[in-house]
Amino acid sequence: MSIMKTKFNIYITLAFVLVLGVSCSDNFLEDVKPIGQYDDSFYQSQERVQAYVDNQYFEFFASFKSPTSSVIGVYTDANTKLTEEIGGVQDYTNPSKTLNTPDVAKDYFGAKIGAGIVNNAYTRIRECNNLLEDIDVKGAALDKTFRDQAKGQMYYMRAIQYFDLMRTYGGVPIVTTVQNPSVDDESIKLPRAKVSEVVAQIIKDLDMAASLLPGDWNSANYGRFTKGAALAQKSRVLLTYASPLFNKNWDGSNERWQAALDAGLAAENQLTQNGYGLYGGNIKDWEAMFLIDNLKCREAITVQLLGNANADITFNVNNNWEKSIRLPSQGGTGGVSAPKEMIDLFPLADGKRPTAANGYNDFTFFLNRDPRFYRTFAFSGEKWGYKENANAVLWSYRWLDNTGKAYFNDLNTTSTSPAFVRKMTNTTATNTVNYAYSPTDIMEYRYAELLLNIAECYAALGQTGNTLAYLGKIRARVGIPSANNYGIGTLGDKYAAIEAVLYERRVELAYEGKRFWDVQRWMLYDNEGLPGVNAGTVSKLGLAPINGTQRTGNYLQFKTTATSADPLATLRASIVVDPDAANFQTQLTTLATFYNNNFVRANLVTPMDNVSGAAVKIKFNPNYYISGLNTTALTSNPWLLQTIGWSDTTGGIGTFNYQE
Repeated sequence: MSIMKTKFNIYITLAFVLVLGVSCSDNFLEDVKPIGQYDDSFYQSQERVQAYVDNQYFEFFASFKSPTSSVIGVYTDANTKLTEEIGGVQDYTNPSKTLNTPDVAKDYFGAKIGAGIVNNAYTRIRECNNLLEDIDVKGAALDKTFRDQAKGQMYYMRAIQYFDLMRTYGGVPIVTTVQNPSVDDESIKLPRAKVSEVVAQIIKDLDMAASLLPGDWNSANYGRFTKGAALAQKSRVLLTYASPLFNKNWDGSNERWQAALDAGLAAENQLTQNGYGLYGGNIKDWEAMFLIDNLKCREAITVQLLGNANADITFNVNNNWEKSIRLPSQGGTGGVSAPKEMIDLFPLADGKRPTAANGYNDFTFFLNRDPRFYRTFAFSGEKWGYKENANAVLWSYRWLDNTGKAYFNDLNTTSTSPAFVRKMTNTTATNTVNYAYSPTDIMEYRYAELLLNIAECYAALGQTGNTLAYLGKIRARVGIPSANNYGIGTLGDKYAAIEAVLYERRVELAYEGKRFWDVQRWMLYDNEGLPGVNAGTVSKLGLAPINGTQRTGNYLQFKTTATSADPLATLRASIVVDPDAANFQTQLTTLATFYNNNFVRANLVTPMDNVSGAAVKIKFNPNYYISGLNTTALTSNPWLLQTIGWSDTTGGIGTFNYQE
């Protein structure tokens, strides 16, 4: 998955012009016409058709510039902010707000197609439908392999667009032909399909995509969807469909879990044949795989290729992750403070959970942790370099003078945690213009996620031995010892196995835009559900509900009072913790002594989760799992039923149940 950069710059240029709705006289579209009104000559040019396909990549993924972003076409981090990964109260977690009317429902559905060119969910589907309808008829003279591959990419994109519509709204109208907008044509007044029908259409499209796409592309076309990607996406869709949000019989019937398992194993087999798999065999490799730029990475099932030259900057397709996670002292724009709940989440070095009974101390939290911890977070004393200073060491703390005035060593007064997210950072990135032109690609679907999908299916089917085997693959690759099943221990039943998989997903896939979808499909905010919707999964899995918790932060604060001068500037000069150093463990012990001698943990002036400065706890209401249709969708399509838990435009109660 990518915006095809470098060798496809001409296509991106034309696509960009099209998105802006400006006429183009080059070799793509002489005039921007309503979809479905291109003359036959358009499909007689392979270059034009190729540009059309590449334009679809642009419209789907141009805004995908951060790994914490999700939802096709819009790509924001709104969903990630609803999870434990990032603090800060949002409308959907604000206990003082109740959202259940169409004016505040999500607008992802989009408005009716009008005269202008609008990039929304159903126009993207319409553009897929257009090519699928016409290419074999109007483009019959084109090379068959080219036509098949073009169709395969359209089937894939149509499938993932319907998948995000399903994850947002449940059942939605299924449109697989190009329709002409009309106020009186009854044939286009399609109802909301059942979720089962939407899933069936998605799977049909992905099967078609798999039958038409190559197992791999040449290097010039790296980033396009493949046969293995289509099968892996099928695994993801069927896993979601088997999960409690859409499957009220998740605990009593194995049919959907088995289908999801079969899809996962088929994808694993296909991808293995094509040279894909877990990248590397140690934690250095795990970190390095995120930085393989515009070249095939065996871990990357789908990847968003981002700009690496000034030519790409014009189209604003550069990665903005590096800019957002770097602190001001490193030339960034603030940093992402890690909530204590995430710091305390990662296993210990032997794979056990970080509990006091297992020897975990949450003040010197960096001691004896899972190797992934040191590549996911940065903390004061840890080496975190960049192009202009490869040996830079992060320090972020504060101190008070005898009047109570606070000072910060790096002027970063927004720091709300002793640790910061550093996962997927590029230590060769330049801090010129605040890392604005970072080229680092984003892996949207990693092979590790596929293995975790398979592990979860085995868990739900009660096959705990196979669950442990797949979890072991994930942990062995990063260097966790194999003893006691890589620290996981024994899994007493399928519920414990499912919980173990969800835990591993939180660690392995942290800050990759996956956590919200796991929380959503397992309904983990609370045991509470809507009338007619089965819930209660939180207690079955032995978890605590997310509702009633809060993302918490702390200052790392100098123990005693000082003047305005940094009291530790000299003392800390010789301290460095380098995860790649041969004496890394000794460095950690030295750092722990430095922390104990010089720091305390202090409460934030303003809590990480607050409303108007006052601390609040998360409250995600059960009707938020699946959004209602918004006012625009309902007034434009008055025959559509509203979702249960939401009111319609007249104040009536929604009746559409997404859990069949």
